[in-house]
Amino acid sequence: MVDEQVRADFDRARHKAFLHDLWAAVGRRPNDLIPYNEVRRRLSPERESYRGVQVVPLDQIVGSMDRFQDFDREFLPRQSHTARRWKNVDRAYYDDVTLPPIQLYKVGDIYFVKDGNHRVSVARERGAAFIDAEVIEGHIRVPLYASMKPIELLLQAEYAEFLRRTDLDKTRPDHDIRPTALGRYEEILEHIEGHRHWLSEIWHRQASLSEAAADWYDYIYCPIVTVAGERGVLDRFSHHTEADVYLWVMRHRGELEEREGHDVGPVASAADYAEIVAAQDRVMNRLKRGLRSLGTAAARLIHPGDATPWRSTATEPPRSDGD
Repeated sequence: MVDEQVRADFDRARHKAFLHDLWAAVGRRPNDLIPYNEVRRRLSPERESYRGVQVVPLDQIVGSMDRFQDFDREFLPRQSHTARRWKNVDRAYYDDVTLPPIQLYKVGDIYFVKDGNHRVSVARERGAAFIDAEVIEGHIRVPLYASMKPIELLLQAEYAEFLRRTDLDKTRPDHDIRPTALGRYEEILEHIEGHRHWLSEIWHRQASLSEAAADWYDYIYCPIVTVAGERGVLDRFSHHTEADVYLWVMRHRGELEEREGHDVGPVASAADYAEIVAAQDRVMNRLKRGLRSLGTAAARLIHPGDATPWRSTATEPPRSDGD
């Protein structure tokens, strides 16, 4: 009887995993556990501490160290080869056998399973809210929450590593450097490293990365985003951040210097980039007005007998050709 129930439990869990994957595919959203190695290669915890055995909320366990392909985001079993171990854990619940605590690694407010993936899966399927776990915590400078989407979590991990290396949260606590794509902090760190070499030459001593980051922030990053804000570039790209615009300007700066054959300062680079964006907007505005004019002409051809010419219902006032 227990064997039949255990088999039915696993089959039901597998079926739910299939449906979740199907819904995720239709909705184009991730349904995977977060691999710990994806987080670990983006950050180095500043220190670790052993927290002992604790009662841990199951919904804060979002990933695994080595079994992230065997389970979905809710720890439902995806693979048939997990059946034997899953059923053994499930059977222990029916037989009222106390299982040892699982082993977790904590980063921020989220956990990754080091040992005990099947126990987490069965506990969640049975509706449990908590589980006993032996916890090791890696300490970082920013919060990580289970409610974060995978991309948000990985971006936050990169940000934590950026702060660990630059100390900008200590030297410039009001900074807000938040690129929207993965890998961009590494690009910014290359800029800071280059600035560090330059400072070491003019200071006639080795500048630290922390010193270089603070100086870079004051004299390169802030001037660029200030000009971009004043020239309307940030408003033009409202779904992007100051850090995104900074990176675009720096790439443009490299192209300018290659073309001009000499160094171009951050302010001049930002102003030149802003003018390019403004010129593109003027072209697009003329194109839109041209398309509206074509629409008006087409409407008159289709309804030549109308006493009143076709008018746009838009409330926008007409604009002159000179932008």
